[in-house]
Amino acid sequence: MQDKNLRQKLIDLGAEILADNLLSLASYYDEISDLTERLTATPEENIQRFKKKLSSLKRQKKFIGWKDSAHFAIELKMLLQDIEYSTNNPLTGVKLVASFYEADNAFLGRCDDSSGNIGDIFRFDAKELFIYYASRCEEKEKIAEIILKLNNKDDYGIRDNLIDCAAECLPEPVIRKMIAAFQKQLENVKNEYEKNGKLRMISSLARQIKDAELFKTICVSSRETLSSSAVIDIAAVYLESGNPETAHAWLNKIRENEPFKENERNMLLLEIYKKQGNYEKQKEILYKMFKSSHSVNTLKNLLDVVGIEKQDEIIKDEISCIMESDNLNETDVQFMIETGKTDDAETYLLKHADELNGNRYGILLSIAKTMETEKRYLITSIIYRSLLTSILENGYPKAYIYGAQYLSKLDKLAPDISDWKNFSNHETFKSRIHQAHKLKHAFWSKYTGVIHPFIKCLD
Repeated sequence: MQDKNLRQKLIDLGAEILADNLLSLASYYDEISDLTERLTATPEENIQRFKKKLSSLKRQKKFIGWKDSAHFAIELKMLLQDIEYSTNNPLTGVKLVASFYEADNAFLGRCDDSSGNIGDIFRFDAKELFIYYASRCEEKEKIAEIILKLNNKDDYGIRDNLIDCAAECLPEPVIRKMIAAFQKQLENVKNEYEKNGKLRMISSLARQIKDAELFKTICVSSRETLSSSAVIDIAAVYLESGNPETAHAWLNKIRENEPFKENERNMLLLEIYKKQGNYEKQKEILYKMFKSSHSVNTLKNLLDVVGIEKQDEIIKDEISCIMESDNLNETDVQFMIETGKTDDAETYLLKHADELNGNRYGILLSIAKTMETEKRYLITSIIYRSLLTSILENGYPKAYIYGAQYLSKLDKLAPDISDWKNFSNHETFKSRIHQAHKLKHAFWSKYTGVIHPFIKCLD
């Protein structure tokens, strides 16, 4: 709503005022100057601007370090925007984006792109612009030729993302011609790396057109032994092609207790059983997924099959199992809280208090805040103790500000705790950590000096 109001206010200022301010900014910022040129140029002029800028960038030799890569990525993004403003002709647009891909060596070859900023311009921005034009172009054969030509050389592994989205802009007959072209190229390929690259592209195209037999053939022929991951992929493609029986047969090749990609396999099995109308097997898989990862989502998926009337019974039985477990699982605590079983969550946490690991601050801090809201002050304090102890034992000065907040929070909670059960009271705990960490002056200065104004951020 605020953005809409601001937009209307800017419109109300009038074109003259906006133009004057934009020109003023353009005199200070190259990006704004570039924007004004793009907005005021004709489509033909923007094509020339793009070609000129692309040619200039390709000639540059200066190395771009990691710190400057984000700014260079913005420059490349603006270069693509020149294409957007230059033409409505789909084939022309495709060719211009293709020329951008062909300059990948000129860009990535002189950059430290360990952040991935520049590569992402190719993987996302350029790809989306290519699809925008290619999906509107009626000359599909030419689009396929351009993609094939680009992928005859892919030194940086970014051109093949146009292969992976081919079905978004090309019909199946054209994709099959691309597959045939790659297969013909394979006849003359001796380099193993290049061969594997072409096989990967064929398998990607086969999957997109749901040709499970071809996908399977490529997977089998390109490996001495099939990994579990490859078997799962083959099963998935058979399922996508409308053949759940064969998909199931492939999944059965993986031993039942194999932990690798277990959730992905279970999701595939669930879809297979849905296609087959096998209610009992669906229920079995959903119970398995729920028990391996307690959450409101896995519970909901299970209840969708067994019926909402089973909710209370399932939650009760599962919490009984959780309470009997020998080890702490913070995810189980969250599940109990989310299902309204705060008493059980508190009992469970107190039972496993010595297992609390302050290094898992993300989930523990969330639990602590919930417990404080529910006025469970003892377990709230125990959790904050684990968070504080972790920071002090790790000796990480940048985290001392948080540790000071936690200790101040413990000061605040202590008067509300009348029964410390078998845990040491606050003064004893505080004395113990002071004795163990008294030389960490940076921490104690934050606690005694600057922390009190920030206590509210924990509330």
